[in-house]
Amino acid sequence: MQCARWTIVVPVKTLIRAKTRLAAAAGPYRTDLAVAVASDTVSAALRCPLVARVVVVTADPVPARRLALLGAHVVSDPDRGLNTALRHGAAEAVRLAPADAIGALQADLPALRPGELETVLTAAAEFEQSFVPDAAEVGTTFYGVRPGVPFRPGFGGESRARHLAGGAKELTLDGIPSVRRDVDTVTDLREALALGVGPATAAVAALLALGETPSGPPEAGRRSSAEPADGHE
Repeated sequence: MQCARWTIVVPVKTLIRAKTRLAAAAGPYRTDLAVAVASDTVSAALRCPLVARVVVVTADPVPARRLALLGAHVVSDPDRGLNTALRHGAAEAVRLAPADAIGALQADLPALRPGELETVLTAAAEFEQSFVPDAAEVGTTFYGVRPGVPFRPGFGGESRARHLAGGAKELTLDGIPSVRRDVDTVTDLREALALGVGPATAAVAALLALGETPSGPPEAGRRSSAEPADGHE
């Protein structure tokens, strides 16, 4: 059984809390980087053929405006933790489209490719609830449920184990590195840049002192997430 349409819920932190582990490398561009990363994540999700809409949950007006301009449906974060924010977004998703599946996606996937997300959503449609572990296989980057299935995200810390314990199916798929590469540290950012980040992240990253990092615009040796990865887009 496959779900033709998904609502993707993306939680976005207030900028004062965002990307604090990148503060030393990003300096005065830390908040710009946080907004850029979220923008490329949301933009890529909106370009996925199976995504009908993206619901962004945030308490910060700056990313709220930027992501709304990209086409996201923005709702206010009740500011009671990540999973509460996700449940709040899921409730809005049900209100907007009760027959659609719901997926939670981390906001820090700047290399996200629509075709790889499509692969994940196609696989996720086969299970009542499922998730994708992050690249470190400790956390989670995606959690999704079929229509009508209770939405019980367990993000934060060792969320892979938490989602497994909650009965969600772990999606061990080949060819989805951009869905698993979340960015919290300088090393994460370097790895995302090597995959090929979206244009907003690339523009800010070019201003940062990251050490041994691929240089130059995407056309000089890296794909941006706006470019097809596997012919799906």
